[in-house]
Amino acid sequence: MKEFVISEVKAETAVLVGLITKEQDEAKTKEYLDELEFLADTAGAVTVKRFTQRVNGPNQTTYVGKGKLEEIKQYILDEEDAEREIGMVIFDDELSAKQIRNIENELKVKILDRTSLILDIFAMRAQTANAKTQVELAQYRYMLPRLQRLWTHLERQGGGSGSGGGKGSVGLRGPGETQLEMDRRIILQRMSLLKERLAEIDKQKTTQRKNRGRLIRVALVGYTNVGKSTLMNLMSKSEVFAENKLFATLDTTVRKVVVENLPFLLADTVGFIRKLPTDLVDSFKSTLDEVREADLLLHVVDISHPDFEEQIKVVDKTLADLGCADKPSMIIFNKIDAYTWVEKEADDLTPATKENMTLDDLKKTWMAKMGDDCLFISAREKINIQEMRDVIYKRVRELHVQKYPYNDFLYQDYSEEEQN
Repeated sequence: MKEFVISEVKAETAVLVGLITKEQDEAKTKEYLDELEFLADTAGAVTVKRFTQRVNGPNQTTYVGKGKLEEIKQYILDEEDAEREIGMVIFDDELSAKQIRNIENELKVKILDRTSLILDIFAMRAQTANAKTQVELAQYRYMLPRLQRLWTHLERQGGGSGSGGGKGSVGLRGPGETQLEMDRRIILQRMSLLKERLAEIDKQKTTQRKNRGRLIRVALVGYTNVGKSTLMNLMSKSEVFAENKLFATLDTTVRKVVVENLPFLLADTVGFIRKLPTDLVDSFKSTLDEVREADLLLHVVDISHPDFEEQIKVVDKTLADLGCADKPSMIIFNKIDAYTWVEKEADDLTPATKENMTLDDLKKTWMAKMGDDCLFISAREKINIQEMRDVIYKRVRELHVQKYPYNDFLYQDYSEEEQN
């Protein structure tokens, strides 16, 4: 069997599909589809239409109801008549093998779910051997339970005894099932090899971390596309790849930074996202170890994003899943230069919402209770950067004294020019 590799998605037209449920209202579904469209754009697809359906939950066989599926099908046919072919339909939740098979049979186009789309992007972004290995393992983990739909063109055939069937089912296995088992075995073997390779990489990284000396470790964490890499470049005076796309950074980059006379290690990590596939979290364990072993977390937030509070919750939950909920942390609200608000009309007596608050008003809410652990900057426009450096210096120095009480002044000879 050929090696399973998801190739880069070409510039195709895409249709998005999401559900409105009791747990996910219309506004939330719109936000999720906005993000799904950004994911599709990052993967190289152009979104031309969205479909939503208000239901109690996803249909077990086709995700949406038959009527909505027929509506999507008709739209695809109409677009073909208009000489604009729809290349794919992307669903905002993870689909089962059964759902994918049924939807494909009905719509006759490529079907992706949120997980497979994220895996596509990760495959495109992976540059190092470590990242490529982690992505490939995640792809196999995703593919394994969905293998059967790849062999629906081979019917399961019955037969008489003595036709070479396996243990307990003599003569009853058709070519589809035989090929399915062969592929499953090959994939499991490949996964085992990839796990061994990642275990070796993990050992090497552990050794590297041990050899970094007595330096406090600081990790940039946050939702994808909040400006972590831009901030990394600013703090370390390095050239980490930064782009206004989702998951621009996959590999953890570690740089030595010196603020005044105090050096520390700064790590830029992969961004988190809603509904981040568990397979990716598991596969990227060695990358996320930089977060687990950090002494201080700098949680970067895009304050200009209308749903930034929900993004904070997503990151906090992911950090809790990684066992990092109790680590010392700070929130750095980035992109204050892009923050916008709408002034209420004088006769509007409804309670003010986040959308009606100026940045100064917003700072007086729950953020005010955090004191110096809550900073407001613009990494791109270099606003309030010196204030941020001063606060980080204070926190890193406190942690350094706690962790290395007899080593507090060993680094007093370092200067800003030595950090690179």
